[in-house]
Amino acid sequence: MHAGKLVFSQLMEFVPWRRFDTCVRRYQGDRKVRSFSCGEHWRVMVFAQLTYRESLRDVETCLRAVRSKLYHMGLSGDVSRNNLSHANRVRDWRIYADFAQILMAEARTLYADEPLAVDLDATVYALDSSTIDLCLAMFPWAKFRRASGAVKVHTLLNLRGNIPEFLLISAGKLHDVNVLDQLAPAPGAYYVMDRGYLDFARLHRLHLAKAFFVTRARKNFTFQRRYSHPVDKTTGVQCNQTISLTSFYSVQGYPETLRRIRFYDAERDKRLVFLTNDFQLPATTVAALYKSRWQVELFFKWIKQHLRIKAFYGTSFNAVRTQIWIAVSVYLLVAIARKRLSVDQSLYTILQVLSVSILEKTPLWELFSRENSETPEPTARNQLRLFN
Repeated sequence: MHAGKLVFSQLMEFVPWRRFDTCVRRYQGDRKVRSFSCGEHWRVMVFAQLTYRESLRDVETCLRAVRSKLYHMGLSGDVSRNNLSHANRVRDWRIYADFAQILMAEARTLYADEPLAVDLDATVYALDSSTIDLCLAMFPWAKFRRASGAVKVHTLLNLRGNIPEFLLISAGKLHDVNVLDQLAPAPGAYYVMDRGYLDFARLHRLHLAKAFFVTRARKNFTFQRRYSHPVDKTTGVQCNQTISLTSFYSVQGYPETLRRIRFYDAERDKRLVFLTNDFQLPATTVAALYKSRWQVELFFKWIKQHLRIKAFYGTSFNAVRTQIWIAVSVYLLVAIARKRLSVDQSLYTILQVLSVSILEKTPLWELFSRENSETPEPTARNQLRLFN
């Protein structure tokens, strides 16, 4: 694979470039472009992510310092910050969004056999959103509250391998529950979400699609108990009930029965009430499914810590979307390379190694051999470990 190639070039060999070109043609991304094509734009942004560049000037300075290697990185010449800024502002972000979807599909196939934390054969998704605060003066389109701006990243995470399968970038004012309208439910799959997504009409659509959901009930939730099932309270399950909704709008939205489980979490000394449309799973498994939802929050924290999505290279909505989609593509690309190379190291270790060796000519397999990759994992409590 390497034959004296740069580490960056070796990593680019995992990119399905023909399918990337299809995305570019779909939105006429290279129309009337004489230099700095969409492919070069994507490569430069990937380089910026992998090497933790702080700004466009930083990217420009670093690439000029390695001018003799630009050709081997797939770049036709110098990259100015003006060209990069213009590309971020005007290149259709959907090019990079569609390509990220292609990488999602490939990663999903590679990680399909990864074990779940729960003993379950079905596909399990965790749905959540993360808010990225922005300066309203610089990002006026991102008005969130009276004096602050924000952008939201909504993600549906496949818990087999922690691979995102759906991602939506919106202004901060979009309510989480509206994202349920964008999903195409997979029959037999489980959708785990917090009570911010509790909308009975939308949950009923999941039910009609033969998908399952697990969520939490709100404190003002009203219902009528139809039947109480026996429970073993030593497991933490305090009640397991079949219920029907009672409020007018709830009944209109979800006319069928639901399952209500009250569970005591001894670790946090907290009582949780779950709602689900699955009447067959053990109550403890339902509780474990909801606990696994934290993987999507770890995913957001990990992305924010190790990739550039908290500080942006441009201020337009197009530039922000472009940067986030390419950051997610980097996450997926490294995950794909990790699987195809059968690398044992965590994604954290791989990114740390790539950041300091991206322009070396070491074979990738040698770079990540156990003898050469002894980067210690972060031990602080606020550090996250994925793909262990």
